[in-house]
Amino acid sequence: MTTTIMRTTARVVVPIVLVLAISLFVQGHNLPGGGFIGGVLTVTAFTLVYVAYDLDYVEVGVLGRDVDDDVGMLDHRTVTTYRRMFTFGLLVVVASGLAAIVPGAQFLAQTYTYVHLPLFGEVELASAIIFDLGVYCVVVGGLLTIFSVVGNE
Repeated sequence: MTTTIMRTTARVVVPIVLVLAISLFVQGHNLPGGGFIGGVLTVTAFTLVYVAYDLDYVEVGVLGRDVDDDVGMLDHRTVTTYRRMFTFGLLVVVASGLAAIVPGAQFLAQTYTYVHLPLFGEVELASAIIFDLGVYCVVVGGLLTIFSVVGNE
């Protein structure tokens, strides 16, 4: 059982960490950051929720699912979702690398274009963000699977 201070701290800190994770993910193709550090920070936020509450809280309170007590941890619906996220990320990483080969470029070559956004003006949009998305999914899916299974032991 955790304390009220821990739960209150989690409610304040988790949104801040998630906003920072998204910021680092988006700027990653031009500046330091990207899929890996964004994924690690996202896992940090989820781990804080797990410590303050538990996996069943995320399952019932956040996702609105029923928890089956007879199901083992490896078959838990949230863990299965994390595994699927890991697999999806791995497929995106491989596909983003192979997509450059089709037009004759090198493996993992990237390109960019400029997009005009109403409030931001001209913004560079690089194809590397797709690779970063794959890395993000691999990191989040893999680490949350490990933390959920090991944390439940």
